[in-house]
Amino acid sequence: MAEKKKQTYAEAIAELEAIVSKLQNNECEIDKLKSYTTRSLTLLRFCKEKLFETDKEVKKILEELGD
Repeated sequence: MAEKKKQTYAEAIAELEAIVSKLQNNECEIDKLKSYTTRSLTLLRFCKEKLFETDKEVKKILEELGD
């Protein structure tokens, strides 16, 4: 079984931007609105987690440099 490639923060943001663009330009069919909304929520959670992880790592590095 092929291993699934991990999504990057940049890829998630790009996908969110594409969804927002479709919604703003009325390119979203009403039948797909729920799936776009659900996918957006998943992407936002992923991005939030990445940001918190990165913040934690940077703070740890800065603390080590301060010692």
